[in-house]
Amino acid sequence: MRLSQAFGKTLREAPADAELISHQLLIRANFVRPLGAGIYTYMPFGYRVLRKIWNILAEEMDAIGGQEMWMPNIHPAATWQATGRWDTVDVLMKVKAGGGREYALSATHEEVVVDLALREIESYRDLPKLVYHISKKFRDEPRARGGLMRLREFIMKDAYSLDTSEEALDDFYPKMLQAYYNVFERAGTPAVAINADVGAMGGKTSHEFVVPHDGGEDTYITSEDGSYSANVEAAEFIREGEKPAELAPLTKVATPDCKTIAQVAEFIGVPTSQTLKAVFYWWSPAVGREEDGRFIFGLVRGDLDVNEVKMVNALGGGVLRPATDEEIVVAGATPGYASPIGLEIAPDMESPGVYVLADLSIEAGGNFVVGANDDGYHYTGANYPRDHAISQMADIAQADTGHKAPNGSRLVARRCIEAGHCFKLGTRYSAATNATYLDENGKPQFIFMGSYGIGLDRLMATIVELHHDDYGIIWPDSVAPYQIHLMYLGKGDNVREAAEKLYTDLTRAGYEVLYDDREGSAGVKFNDADLIGIPWRIAVGGRGLKEGKVEVKRRSEKDRQDIPLDGLMAFLGEKI
Repeated sequence: MRLSQAFGKTLREAPADAELISHQLLIRANFVRPLGAGIYTYMPFGYRVLRKIWNILAEEMDAIGGQEMWMPNIHPAATWQATGRWDTVDVLMKVKAGGGREYALSATHEEVVVDLALREIESYRDLPKLVYHISKKFRDEPRARGGLMRLREFIMKDAYSLDTSEEALDDFYPKMLQAYYNVFERAGTPAVAINADVGAMGGKTSHEFVVPHDGGEDTYITSEDGSYSANVEAAEFIREGEKPAELAPLTKVATPDCKTIAQVAEFIGVPTSQTLKAVFYWWSPAVGREEDGRFIFGLVRGDLDVNEVKMVNALGGGVLRPATDEEIVVAGATPGYASPIGLEIAPDMESPGVYVLADLSIEAGGNFVVGANDDGYHYTGANYPRDHAISQMADIAQADTGHKAPNGSRLVARRCIEAGHCFKLGTRYSAATNATYLDENGKPQFIFMGSYGIGLDRLMATIVELHHDDYGIIWPDSVAPYQIHLMYLGKGDNVREAAEKLYTDLTRAGYEVLYDDREGSAGVKFNDADLIGIPWRIAVGGRGLKEGKVEVKRRSEKDRQDIPLDGLMAFLGEKI
């Protein structure tokens, strides 16, 4: 490829709204161009990188028995309604066609695969199967930002396994995890598999692959000894603290202008771990109206924070929003001074009263300071269950640095980039659509499914986040758009002729070469080579030619080498 013929140009400056280094460099180096928020064109350089990533994914999926296919990106509403997700996936893009027909743009492809299973799977002899495709996805992402990190249109490798039983799915699952480890290692982005929340996908178990990175937008929790890892929505920890040997009397005290945990703890003279924090939400069912929901009183020890995903899971799904002051007052509580003491507590979600969802931490301590449901007053000496009831106890607190891991080690919260996700869906989709197979006895059984995804765009950006310097991108060999960046420097017909001949020889030898054949200064050419980031740079110059040599430099290294022209092919054969 001759650089003079390339579509698009490198840029000296990045757009003002490009905050992440990957966003800046991919635009400056002419790999992508924005069309709208979360919508990008992949320029020829960028598309070549995507194809390299595509090939790695396909090779690893094929190695574990995957069959590549192509599935549609526009889905009739009925396919999503059959699984119950038409009204529950908030990022689903929907379109209307003639005659009032409704469709979903593909946010994911579980619905298509289970529809195929209904048509193609008849008996246990047809299982197991692993199919995958690499295709566009569309999601109504409310916070499209960060370049390729959070998109409304993106490219994803989706794989789906179909098995006869939970045991069969469990046996296959580690093979997929290993394939993912292989993918990320080959792409130059070593990843960690952590326990994760299943979210809108549903199912039994999921693992999120994250790439540790200080600039990442996500957080994961890991133990200091490295034996435990999970994302913040799934991380478990031990609530340290014990009930007091003697329970203090419940005493109402004046706490003027103390509405926050920190203010109350300082005023009373206790640590925040000896307070209880009240948080209020309005819960709505996943399918239904907001008015069909109810008020939720969350209760957690004062030194901890509530994790809303954990709360939703504890409630069996649905949607949470912060409750209004009016809703808090109607429930009988007082904003800033609330507690369950004195309230009518609902025993379950169907009963009247206030539904109190409490974290396990309320049992790790005692003689707490809590609100008195009276402006300017708190109780001291509050203890559960002596002084108040709750509706449900669950793990709803967020793990953080310093907490004690389930294995006894200490936890550390680290920044990361989410790079992939694996789900054991079980019968979540087959049961909803009655997708069955006939077992050895001729009896119908539900198909067990798994779903496994990696975003190519996000992986491309992650590679750049990990592989760059002050001058530009440093592509790993496995995904670089070209192997060699060839250029000629200076003037003189002999210099250009030598570069042209070398370009021809390298191309015929099977190397992928980007040839900078433009008229221009050495500084401009070197800067563009560093910015674009191709692994090997070969510069043909008049001074070197007089000695029968060319200058060769590895993009990731500082040193340059003068290699004899007659030994260049042998040198490259050893290095590339």
